[in-house]
Amino acid sequence: MSKESRRRQRAGNLTSPSGASPDGSPGASPPRPGPRADGSPRAGRRDRDRPLAPASFVERYRTALIAVAVIAVVAIAGLGIFSASTQAAYACSTQWVPDATPPPAVGASPQPGYVQPDMGQGHVSNGTVLTYTYCPPASGKHYNGTQTGPVSARLYGPSDVVTPQGWIHNLEHGALIVLYRGDGEGATDAGQAALRAFFDSYPPSPVCGFQPGTSVGPVFARFDDMATPFTAMVWGRVLPLQTLDTAAILELDRTYGERTNPESFCERPSPSTGGATDAPASPGAN
Repeated sequence: MSKESRRRQRAGNLTSPSGASPDGSPGASPPRPGPRADGSPRAGRRDRDRPLAPASFVERYRTALIAVAVIAVVAIAGLGIFSASTQAAYACSTQWVPDATPPPAVGASPQPGYVQPDMGQGHVSNGTVLTYTYCPPASGKHYNGTQTGPVSARLYGPSDVVTPQGWIHNLEHGALIVLYRGDGEGATDAGQAALRAFFDSYPPSPVCGFQPGTSVGPVFARFDDMATPFTAMVWGRVLPLQTLDTAAILELDRTYGERTNPESFCERPSPSTGGATDAPASPGAN
């Protein structure tokens, strides 16, 4: 082998820095890098990627946790709305039952109904929930507003919503109220027909002469928190009834209607006259 051949062979065994032979063909692996000019060692082979740390519970279930939180918020809000919509508009401490009283002596003036302890008066904001000491209440705080108190004078059916906060204002103005229980005769078809006939034939109010349904009375409505199937009332006086006794109701109104209420709209009769003394005035929502 000539010198030139041996020289080419030796040159072929060397590789360029790029890993190729001088003629461009692939060569051996490049040599390991030497130290830097400043003497520090060069970086060697790149470290392998380290494995990722395991995800935390929150990271793994983030979507599910967010969904559960949203559902909980919606459920709580719905429960609040449901509670507000189903909350009773009023409460009763006691279903009032009058003490037994002896019948009036022969020749004495009849005293229909029973005096109920006074629970005061006064206006509260619409929607206020009140607790009455006695139910059905013949006095007490009440609403003051259009269609909330006084309520329209008419017959209200078993499914109509009318509360004491409304019709107590009618009592305050002198109206007669007739109540029936939802589980009693008054809530049946026959009972409603009898109440309708009674309302349609009701006479003018006993003192001011208001025609029924044109001012504040009478009001016939369902009310369940009472001890008897029916009750008739004027302000401060209650007449419990087992049946729709129209004669007894009319007697209560003739005797006490528009006489016991704290707000009157015409001059009340004196005991000697027994009748109204001036023209009636139209009641307002006071």
